[in-house]
Amino acid sequence: MEAQYRDFVIRDWEKRDRTFAADVIHSVLTEYGLPWQPKEADRDVLEVEKFYQDAGGEFWVIERQGQLVGTGAYYPVKRGDRAVEVRKMYLLPSVRGQGLGKYLLQQLENAIASRGFQEIWIETASVLKEAVKLYESSGYEPATGVETARCDRVYVKFL
Repeated sequence: MEAQYRDFVIRDWEKRDRTFAADVIHSVLTEYGLPWQPKEADRDVLEVEKFYQDAGGEFWVIERQGQLVGTGAYYPVKRGDRAVEVRKMYLLPSVRGQGLGKYLLQQLENAIASRGFQEIWIETASVLKEAVKLYESSGYEPATGVETARCDRVYVKFL
């Protein structure tokens, strides 16, 4: 996967991105007062091969001028029928408010649909107000069954 949005490049994660992607996610979680959980909810970003690539998902990074500024990913889940969960959608503060999050979500949805999945699940926290607004304005419906301790909202979209 490689896509261009303004001066951003969205591309597949590579091994050299491991620390940088983790730093972006850790930074955004800290900004919102949420815990970084490398042995629990964030273990997947430290083991992308196992949780995404080997499991039939994808993990993308967003670069601007050679610097990692965001992440976005999904992997199959047993939660629904031909379902995936969108995960690790984080953007640094310096790149928010430019439509990048909406574009990233659309690209994830296109990739998911092209692979025959029918349901997209997303868990988030109410404190991530921009994310909640994005999901709700993109056709995601509130659902039940939060599985991640730091999250208090779950959404689903049927393709």
